[in-house]
Amino acid sequence: MGDTMNTDPYANSAKKYDIFIERFATSLRQIGMQVYPPREGMLVLDVGCGTGTNLNLYHKAGCKVFGIDASPAMLEEAKNKLGNQAELRLGSASEMCYPDESFDLVIGMLTLHEMCRDIRLQVMNEMVRVLKREGRILLIDYHPGSIRFPKGWIYKALIYFIEIAAGREHFRNFRDFLANNGMPGLIKSLKLTIKKTEIIGEGNLGAYLLCSE
Repeated sequence: MGDTMNTDPYANSAKKYDIFIERFATSLRQIGMQVYPPREGMLVLDVGCGTGTNLNLYHKAGCKVFGIDASPAMLEEAKNKLGNQAELRLGSASEMCYPDESFDLVIGMLTLHEMCRDIRLQVMNEMVRVLKREGRILLIDYHPGSIRFPKGWIYKALIYFIEIAAGREHFRNFRDFLANNGMPGLIKSLKLTIKKTEIIGEGNLGAYLLCSE
């Protein structure tokens, strides 16, 4: 996940990523598929595909799946998981090599907050570029709104622990993401229409279904 090609912050953690993160992420993936149910034959791109768990779910739903990630270690885990069931590419999501209007659904799950602000905007523009005219963008990431007590504050503490553990640069980008109003801030800065929003994680996260204006 992430979007730097200079170093691989997941080099030492990719093999353990699913063990520690997947219990937290499984419910988010299920919510994403409920917000926009997959259709057989749909072309799906997962930006920051990580270990490929999302792609595996959409493949099982009959979709043709594609993934891009800047981490060689994470992509290797995805290849081990998916084999030839997905087309996986190592590269920066800020300069994707896919043609314009290629995909029915573009997914970004817990990846945009990892990026610095300028790269974040470039990646969003690339998502729009490769989306078909009638396609949808599904984004799940941290939400800057009010948090429900007490579970929401417990989740928030866990999130901060994970983000701090991911490293100084990662945590700095996470703080900047929230300071700039998270996903609503990004959406407002681009020509995107919100089709559906679901606030989850007791207020800590949001799932946003978007389309181009």
